Amino acid sequence: MSPSAPAARAGSPDAAASASGDLAGVTGTAAPDAGSAASVPAIAASTAVGPPRGRGRRLLGWLFVLLLLLGVALVSLRFTATAPTIGGMLNPDGRNPQGARALAEILRQQDIEVTVARTRAEVRDALRPDSTLAMTDPYPLSDEAVQELIQPADRVVFLSTSARLLELTGLGEDAFGAPQTVDAGCDLAEFARVGEIAPDRMFRPAPGVAGCFADADGDAAVLVADDPRIAVVEGRRLFDNEHLAENGNAALGLALLGQTGHVVWYVPSFEDSDRVGDPEETLGSLTPEWVTPAIVLLALAALAAIAWRGRRFGPLVTESLPVTVRASETMHGRARLTARAGDAAHAAEAIRTGTVLRLGRRLGLSARASAVEVADAASDRLRVPRGSLHQLLAGPPPAGDADLVDLARKLAELEAAVDAAVHTERNVP
Repeated sequence: MSPSAPAARAGSPDAAASASGDLAGVTGTAAPDAGSAASVPAIAASTAVGPPRGRGRRLLGWLFVLLLLLGVALVSLRFTATAPTIGGMLNPDGRNPQGARALAEILRQQDIEVTVARTRAEVRDALRPDSTLAMTDPYPLSDEAVQELIQPADRVVFLSTSARLLELTGLGEDAFGAPQTVDAGCDLAEFARVGEIAPDRMFRPAPGVAGCFADADGDAAVLVADDPRIAVVEGRRLFDNEHLAENGNAALGLALLGQTGHVVWYVPSFEDSDRVGDPEETLGSLTPEWVTPAIVLLALAALAAIAWRGRRFGPLVTESLPVTVRASETMHGRARLTARAGDAAHAAEAIRTGTVLRLGRRLGLSARASAVEVADAASDRLRVPRGSLHQLLAGPPPAGDADLVDLARKLAELEAAVDAAVHTERNVP
């Protein structure tokens, strides 16, 4: 019976032509003539059709047009200027990491009354002779409004600052750099037991202003003036809920705000600002007069470009290209590529894989049977010692073309012997 030539399936025509002989070198017994390799009559017919065409490009073009028009419309609109909210930063009622509710609760636990004021009018109504006015940098307010706000208070603490606030209070100016940790290093009694803090901002004190928590260069993290009693510190990363428990931050907050029995904590907001402009003021009124005509001109140019180039959008021409490829042509083509590359190891792997699959089917094994299992089953069927076929089906790859041809010949002889043994057993009554 003529077996199929595994060498031809592996891709080497020379190996397929040399797969003949007997099985004596493998099993020690004579094997029937392998005959000539059977041709593969299967024909794979496929039709190569161009990629699906449709209205995809047209839809993409119109989507681009709509997005461009939307962008032009948004730019052309005159937006009313709106301001961001600052209520979350060191807000005494804020529970978020940037809030300062933890510090407010510490003050209340020390029997210090904390009054939260949202407007300047509430501040004026809440201030008493023993009150401390606390607030972050009130940048929504004008200089005059800030002076008017702090004038009635006997003690003022700014929990965050800016260059404008330093200039307004006259306490000092910004200094470069910030040390890792510093201690008080000043004679003010309220800071004696604070310990160390890790400031984010340092200041250069003005003459007559006490600077506490200074580094080796003399710059300070806290500025305190006696007349009037004003203290300035950059406390956004010292007094917020996230960092209050670090170092001596809580002690510093208590030292600054706990010197009186009452704290009026003002939360600045743009709703309470005296610098709000004309409600009718828009972005268009704040830009030069030529901006709007330029935007309109660009929009018209974009529409003209769309009308000019958009005419090219449309369905693409499709063309069917039927192609019939014989399976044997594919097989021989791959064989020629493998032979040209001289890849004996890859060709041997392909030959062994095909042989194992075919032998497994003939021996009734699972399609997932390993090469060792197939070798053992073939040894039992041929009545040769187990392990004699392991080297043939699962051994190392051949070193060259000569070894590849020898391997292909032995595998063809093995398939022929197994096929003959299987047919002999089926014909025995």
